Amino acid sequence: MIPTFPSIPWHQKLIPGLTTLSVIAFLAVWQVLAVFLHSSNLPLPETVALVFWDACRSGQLPYHLGVTLLRLIVSFSIAMSLGCVIGILLGRYKKLDTFFDHWLVIFLNVPALVTIILCYVWFGLVESAAILAVVVNKLPNVIVTVREGTRTLDQDLLEMARCYHFGKRKTFLHVIWPQLHPFVMAATRSGLALIWKIILVVELLGRSNGMGYQLHLFFQMFDVAGILAYTIAFVGVIQLLEALVLKPLDKKSQRWRR
Repeated sequence: MIPTFPSIPWHQKLIPGLTTLSVIAFLAVWQVLAVFLHSSNLPLPETVALVFWDACRSGQLPYHLGVTLLRLIVSFSIAMSLGCVIGILLGRYKKLDTFFDHWLVIFLNVPALVTIILCYVWFGLVESAAILAVVVNKLPNVIVTVREGTRTLDQDLLEMARCYHFGKRKTFLHVIWPQLHPFVMAATRSGLALIWKIILVVELLGRSNGMGYQLHLFFQMFDVAGILAYTIAFVGVIQLLEALVLKPLDKKSQRWRR
């Protein structure tokens, strides 16, 4: 018997082609605008590509990109871990949520720049102060997102877990976590978009390395090509992280819905 394989819908076959066409269209618009304006404030794509290549070959871009990514991984891991734990606790215990609700509102509305400056003033221009500033800025968003997810947990499923004498660990892994997963992934994706922007400001104000520090130097020299080259490099890494880590993880965690 000849095995049959499911056919791919025609609209899914068009997705890679549309993605490539979109990138080409973006580069074409950039090229036309750069030629039309003929200004150093908008260099040609090939000029930015040459700057990117020179920075990679010299080792400057990989070094500063690596430093920033290390800060991102450390601060993001701390913020997500603490945020998930606190968010679940606030979502499960109403009195605790009521007590800390105003704290969350305050921290959500304190500008990131204020938090960064205060951390540097209080703890000095050290690495731990930089990490703390990023964590404090990201933590309230994670807490709120996970808390709202915890509030929507299916009480019937929790009651079923109690009837079947599930332990706390088994209840969390098989009942609570699958329902919280979409909220955690939302916090993860929005967190990556937010946290790297905060890290750049942290590096600009108080560190002597990293992407933010380099962008500050380029700003002082009005080097737009350097700014664009470093920005494209970091955005490219984040996109790879999304494609190679977050999307496969999300797909694997959603298998229980089938």
